[in-house]
Amino acid sequence: MSTPTRPVGVDELLRAHRSLMAGDFRRHAPRSHTGWNPAEPVLPVVGAGGGTGASTLALALATAAGGRVVECASLTASGLVAAPTAELGRHDSGWLQGTRDMVLIERPAALLSALGDLPAPTTPNDTPPLTVVDVAWELGQVLAAPSWVADLLRHSPSVVVTATATIPGLRRLEAALAMLAHTRSVAAVLGPRRKKWPRAVGLSAGPLTTALIRAERLAEIPTDARLSARGLDSHALPQSLLHAATNLLHLTRDVPDRKEPLT
Repeated sequence: MSTPTRPVGVDELLRAHRSLMAGDFRRHAPRSHTGWNPAEPVLPVVGAGGGTGASTLALALATAAGGRVVECASLTASGLVAAPTAELGRHDSGWLQGTRDMVLIERPAALLSALGDLPAPTTPNDTPPLTVVDVAWELGQVLAAPSWVADLLRHSPSVVVTATATIPGLRRLEAALAMLAHTRSVAAVLGPRRKKWPRAVGLSAGPLTTALIRAERLAEIPTDARLSARGLDSHALPQSLLHAATNLLHLTRDVPDRKEPLT
């Protein structure tokens, strides 16, 4: 008979995160990792938990900006595998490339045992107006080990954190915001409009989430029945989602051109 699990509070998650960052559980010396020095603005999207629509939103943001989306998930975990309408094949740098309208889609061509194995994204021939990075790994795991993705999250002036409009979803959002306290985070919450959240859901919002609401940095992302049932494919994204992505981009306008390497 399995031992029942107990709920884990935000404070306990943060203590574990700080211990990981301090190297308390490290058995081996950290290895060097690939750096990335993009010429264009970069906007990372990270899920506060699974099933929060991060990959879908990343594609919608890139579509609204007319830019590029880079997915960091391992080959078998890709949420964008069916999203391109034209496949361009494997780039020499280790990325599978495809296009969808004017959006370039890149995803790893190999299985990844650790995020540190992920190569730096390609340098496009034409610099896109924006690259959206779908982090696609658990946030605590990303920040606990060296990688260009961890560097991106630490140094980006704006990070989009996705969550669901549920009590567990808002609790995970609060923990993620605490881990990213050094950045200017914007929350993207999938579900009904905030005014229609059940009262218990609204009351579960922590102080960091409440601060984003008051600062008007919490975006409402509508659900779509077709996307929920079929996932991303070659069909056009719903106009309601693209409208929400455009509004979300307005909240992240202050993302500057990055000049220093992400190392």
